[in-house]
Amino acid sequence: MSISTRRGDEGQTDLLFGRRRAKSHPRIHALGAVDELNAALGLVRIKAVQSETSPFAAKVQMDLIALMGELATAPGDEQRYRDSHPQVIAEANVQWLDEWVAKLEAGPAGTFDGWSLPGAAGSEAGAHLDVARTICRRAERVIADLEDGPEAVPNAEVMRYLNRLSDVLWLFARWEEKGPAAA
Repeated sequence: MSISTRRGDEGQTDLLFGRRRAKSHPRIHALGAVDELNAALGLVRIKAVQSETSPFAAKVQMDLIALMGELATAPGDEQRYRDSHPQVIAEANVQWLDEWVAKLEAGPAGTFDGWSLPGAAGSEAGAHLDVARTICRRAERVIADLEDGPEAVPNAEVMRYLNRLSDVLWLFARWEEKGPAAA
């Protein structure tokens, strides 16, 4: 099967279960933002200097695949999705991120007052984490826009996960900026 199906040549794309949406549809924008976040985390994995950053990013990438599956499910198909894809964003995923917040604030990243200037510390991984964080925030905003209409994402853990993830990405960026000695 070729990757080039030509099904999107006229501005439509597929969701799961044969549903179609315009490429300009807010749900497609949400999927695109999460896909972009996933790609940004690939750069983080390659550039990380702290031993825990790359495995963290890899786990988040797997979570984002599940999250994209939920976003690629049109309203009314949620049960069908859950029956065929048991991996969804759950409270446990959010709790895992909460544990990272506590761990990073208590240890290597510390706590901070004020702003941070992405890239100022010369850490490539830190800068990539800041880019991932801003993409994550955009994904949150686009998904929040869906909440006011019929395309709302029924799983409230999706928004909680992205909100918490952006916090953890900020903390990992600060840790990466400290360099290998901070491990």
